[in-house]
Amino acid sequence: MKNVTGIGGVFIKAKDPEALAKWYAENLGIDFSEGNYVAFRWLNEKAETPGTTVFSFFKESTDYFDPSECKYMINFRVNNLHTLLKTLKQNGVWVADKTEYYDYGSFGWIMDPEGNKIELWEPVDAAL
Repeated sequence: MKNVTGIGGVFIKAKDPEALAKWYAENLGIDFSEGNYVAFRWLNEKAETPGTTVFSFFKESTDYFDPSECKYMINFRVNNLHTLLKTLKQNGVWVADKTEYYDYGSFGWIMDPEGNKIELWEPVDAAL
């Protein structure tokens, strides 16, 4: 089974998310007009449904990355989130006790052996 299907996003803690977004916009031309994030759109190779990869900043004080102490978190697009989380837990991987559901997909979290929190996202288009 193919579990990870792509990168769903990269999130970075920042002392001043707005100023950092402005720097990226001015210096690299990244359009943050939607807020402190940009969704790079692309076309799914198996369908004509567009997908996104998000690049975003979080306030340095956020607890969203906890229990990791890292300043960044990667989000992987996955198929079959619940099956994957169950398998990972059986394999001794730290798996968060919660799963969140939104109209654009389901989320779960794990930690790698180095203490990096990883967000797993099964988007509503995951089966495409």
